[in-house]
Amino acid sequence: MNEPGNVVITGGASGLGAAVVDAVTAAGGTALVLDREAPSAPVKHVQVDLANRREAEQAVREVADTAGGLDGVFTAAGVDSCGSLGSVPAEDWERVVEVNLLGTAAVVRAALPYLERSRGTVVTCSSTLGLKGVPDATAYCASKFGVVGFSRALAAELSGRVGVTTLVPGGMWTSFFDGRPEQYRPPQDAKLNRPEHVAEAVLFALRQPAGCEVRELVVCHSEESSWP
Repeated sequence: MNEPGNVVITGGASGLGAAVVDAVTAAGGTALVLDREAPSAPVKHVQVDLANRREAEQAVREVADTAGGLDGVFTAAGVDSCGSLGSVPAEDWERVVEVNLLGTAAVVRAALPYLERSRGTVVTCSSTLGLKGVPDATAYCASKFGVVGFSRALAAELSGRVGVTTLVPGGMWTSFFDGRPEQYRPPQDAKLNRPEHVAEAVLFALRQPAGCEVRELVVCHSEESSWP
């Protein structure tokens, strides 16, 4: 199995992103983190707001040039703003799309010249709510449905040059749910995955040899309520 090499990980300071940082490092790779917060792991990182396209692109180039190139990208960064369409402030609604979808596109765009040289791999992060719409999640569903469409089109566009995998995770026990009203938090007995288990699926996709691609990965608890 290939070593993962140099991998940009957005949202790598917490949750699934931090779990992928650990998995990449344990497999002999180099994790390069882009996040608003500094990661606890001793890895190269840039603190950046991924909703700002220019900042996101510059951060990718900075870590890639410092590392001497890129072999992979994993776009774990994601935010949410729960509530009905009429109750969520427009700025909050739009920020979800800016981070989750436009931030993903900005990071991948900036990484492409490096990935084409290495015949590397992009793993984008959608959600089971990128396949199934639910109430009070219009911003999140719009952004994650968008990631699926973006990734499928990107895979066709980059065929034979850069690998593209879409990760479709179910719910995980992370800080993603912290600070939400009780009605939007999973109950204590909810069936959710541990992020380190999902990270192994991301690592598997990143380590595929050139020309062999895992196109889409749905990874959820066997009793996940949002799948199918």
